[in-house]
Amino acid sequence: MLVVISGLPGTGKTAIAAEIARKADAVHLSIDTVEDALLGAGCPRSRATGVAAYEAVRAAAEQNLDLGRTVVVDAVNDTEPARDTWRRAAATTGAPLVFVLLSLDDEIEHRRRLEGRSRNLTNVPEPTWEDVHRRRASFEPWIDVHLRMSASRSIQQIASVVLTRLSTPPAT
Repeated sequence: MLVVISGLPGTGKTAIAAEIARKADAVHLSIDTVEDALLGAGCPRSRATGVAAYEAVRAAAEQNLDLGRTVVVDAVNDTEPARDTWRRAAATTGAPLVFVLLSLDDEIEHRRRLEGRSRNLTNVPEPTWEDVHRRRASFEPWIDVHLRMSASRSIQQIASVVLTRLSTPPAT
């Protein structure tokens, strides 16, 4: 099974994906971690490097799915081409796909989380609150989100709901 945790920066994607992976003994793959490595290896900060990060994570996801592992990916996924990456991975491996979209309507809390987080990334800069607003404005509508979740709940609560959903995945 391929579980893709999506949403704007600062909604808790990475923490929730890690919790789900831990509880489900699944593989956790993060776009930001791979992009950070690509930038550290000298790739330019560009759209192409961002796309390369998605493709590298897709390849790793497919390898793990072929081994029968559950894979949990965290990525913003704000465009249909980004989401197609995961649809292709699921189709290629025959794995069920579950998209989880996190949102945080409380702007004060969202901004607090964004500005208060500390990630172990050397080359990927933290987005500003203005960056998040720009991404929100250009976030393409979803055609097939399976589970919409408010990120105002605790990490454990969200992970529990998602894990319950995983026991009854959508038809592919």
